[in-house]
Amino acid sequence: MKILVTGFDPFGGEAINPALEAVKKLPDTILGATVYKLEIPTVFHKSSEVLQSEMEKIDPDVVLCIGQAGGRYGVTPERVAINVDDARIPDNEKNQPIDEVIRPDGKTAYFSSVPVKAMVSEIKEAGIPSSVSNTAGTFVCNHILYQLLYLIDTKFQNVQGGFIHVPFIPEQVVDKNNQPSMNLNDITKGLEKAIEAIIKLDGKGDLKEVGGAIH
Repeated sequence: MKILVTGFDPFGGEAINPALEAVKKLPDTILGATVYKLEIPTVFHKSSEVLQSEMEKIDPDVVLCIGQAGGRYGVTPERVAINVDDARIPDNEKNQPIDEVIRPDGKTAYFSSVPVKAMVSEIKEAGIPSSVSNTAGTFVCNHILYQLLYLIDTKFQNVQGGFIHVPFIPEQVVDKNNQPSMNLNDITKGLEKAIEAIIKLDGKGDLKEVGGAIH
């Protein structure tokens, strides 16, 4: 099995992106699967162009994109991506789309095809906070997940795809009041456990257990 894992470069004035740093620290093989690592730009549309090029190059079985979500307490697999860009801040090339459709010929939304509840279970069993997230936002994280799932729907039908948001790391919150953070090693471990869950299930569905939210 070949697994492509992507991480965004720093954005929003941050000097570091824990998503990218955690991806870099992942082992090159997990449960016999080969892990490919790719840095992608925090830029609308360009990020998906870089991703598609790499997918065409290595022909992965699974693509898992990783992004930073400041304010979250845990490692959170995303359930769904929506067909809209609505940027609160500009991306790294000063683009700031407001209420723009990502793909005019795409569906209103796509669901992740990785086993998000099994991923959460594996992460939590390792002692790391985790939960299913039902919104990836409307910035480049949602954008890349939507683009990935669109590509899977239209070009790479045999690929599983998903996205995980990770918290700030401690050095990012020194001057931020009341913001949670997580040690980079724990983030990396959480990602590794999520990937293990994907490998173990190998496309055979997901766990049927409580994972919903009331807000």
